[in-house]
Amino acid sequence: MAGKAGVTLPEDTHINSEVSIGPIDGGFGIAVKLAVSVGDLDKDTAHSLVEQAHQVCPYSNATRGNIKVELSVI
Repeated sequence: MAGKAGVTLPEDTHINSEVSIGPIDGGFGIAVKLAVSVGDLDKDTAHSLVEQAHQVCPYSNATRGNIKVELSVI
């Protein structure tokens, strides 16, 4: 999404992920936390790019509504 928007990501950009499993009604469920670190990139721009990426990501599309996802920009 950054390339499409003409935004160059800082070299130190990285994503920390955490996947957990826990009880839900009728069984167990999965939850995912993604913390995107974008160095000195403007945080509003970063939030927008992360949200856009979440909308087109094949994993997000495959699991949307089935798992809890928490996105953050740090």
